[in-house]
Amino acid sequence: MFKYHCLNPIAQVGLDKFNNQYVKTEDIAEAEGILVRSAAMHDMDLPENLLCVARAGAGVNNIPLDKCADKGIVVFNTPGANANGVKELVFAGMLLAARDVVGGIEWVKESSDDDNIAKVAEKQKKNYAGTELMGKKLGIIGLGAIGVRVANTAKHFGMEVYGYDPYISVDAAWSLSRDIKHVINIDDIFANCDYITIHVPLMDSTKNTINAEAISKMKDGVIILNFARDLLCDENAILEGIKSGKIRKYVSDFPNATTAGKEGCIVTPHLGASTEESEDNCAIMAVSEMKNYLENGNIINSVNYPNCNMGVCESAGRVAIFHKNQANMIAKFTSVFGDNGINISDMINKSKGEYAYTMLDVETAVNEKLVETLEAIDGVIKVRVVK
Repeated sequence: MFKYHCLNPIAQVGLDKFNNQYVKTEDIAEAEGILVRSAAMHDMDLPENLLCVARAGAGVNNIPLDKCADKGIVVFNTPGANANGVKELVFAGMLLAARDVVGGIEWVKESSDDDNIAKVAEKQKKNYAGTELMGKKLGIIGLGAIGVRVANTAKHFGMEVYGYDPYISVDAAWSLSRDIKHVINIDDIFANCDYITIHVPLMDSTKNTINAEAISKMKDGVIILNFARDLLCDENAILEGIKSGKIRKYVSDFPNATTAGKEGCIVTPHLGASTEESEDNCAIMAVSEMKNYLENGNIINSVNYPNCNMGVCESAGRVAIFHKNQANMIAKFTSVFGDNGINISDMINKSKGEYAYTMLDVETAVNEKLVETLEAIDGVIKVRVVK
């Protein structure tokens, strides 16, 4: 029996995927699995028996990844589950920036008592005229699950699309339309594009990707869209760009004191993944990842440990070992099993940065003494008997 705790409301369609092996607990100290969306976990005391955290969403800035890794706690996210919802809002943002739809709507509201509104509107509408997307150049920084969808959809709008991502995955590359211009220098995006949208994770290396220097390289009247994280852009520099006329509009999904209500800024209240479909998809994926790990030891879509999959265990036992990524670890593990007369029928080892994960299927049940011997090996973080 596994116990899980929800730090945020999680869509019921996801929770329904749990079977009678799982019990929801309101006491986080009892939890072996935690489901979370936006709740801040950095200052939390993590339960001693916690095995995994599943984030129903892509960003994991609210989770202490290194702290979890040092305790052998696997952190999952759900890449791509909310991609369509974000993609659609990106295009809503582009259209709102291209044509002053909101200003027009507000004028209609303010003029609702005017019996001649229809006639006046014909003269007034020129104040809200804009431009079309067709034929414009769109630059996409980051060709992950969302960026690829934005790129492919933009082609159907008749846009000329430039994509930049030095770390593009094989799956993303296969999904990307052959008509996309894949550039290897981000300056090509800045110099050529009428619209620029950013879709990369927030890290030290990506913070302020769009800054004063980048803005200086852009075309006059550029429209910048940020539906990833506000800190990817130096928003003070963006306000300066708006004031100078370099930037026509800045569209952001992250309201803050810097941009909220400012001239030239269209800011939405973090609506990107807030659709019923996205929340359902994220919940279903997060629960599936948690179940696969708790029941089988398999890691899929982890952000702090390597992906590692051996399917369903059909042998007598399965042992998972979290350890530092250093030389001679596998030899030490297999020696312990051999010294205890336990035959290994299958094994997998994967690493990610300074951490590694090893799973071994064995033909004999594992005892506590063997676990203690493995845990005593220098570099081992945690040993888990899956079966």
